[in-house]
Amino acid sequence: MSVGKDETEQRLKAAVHFAVGGVCQRMVEDHRRQFSRQVTAAIAETTFRQCDIFAKDLEAFARHAKRSTVSSEDVKLVARRSTALSIYIQNKSEELNQEQRELKKKNTGKRKSRDTEEESRE
Repeated sequence: MSVGKDETEQRLKAAVHFAVGGVCQRMVEDHRRQFSRQVTAAIAETTFRQCDIFAKDLEAFARHAKRSTVSSEDVKLVARRSTALSIYIQNKSEELNQEQRELKKKNTGKRKSRDTEEESRE
């Protein structure tokens, strides 16, 4: 069953609206702030539109660099206008890079021990 572009967009909008509704609900619980349905819908629509702009920018940055894949540097470039978002993205990028380095170390260690086991059998 093929899903059309409009249906996919509607599903994405519904998912964003649901997520924004959850954040608004947590704000109500944590800070006793109320949000009308209209405000929640406006926040969801604004969030969706901003994500659409980010996606188009990311695609353009990758295409400009003659790449078909978006890189972490593209994401950092998209976040450049918001100091808080830029710092968050930079920290997240460093965390992910650290995790990748640790995974490589772990896998390299496993590979070396397997190689040693094979050599000792011979």
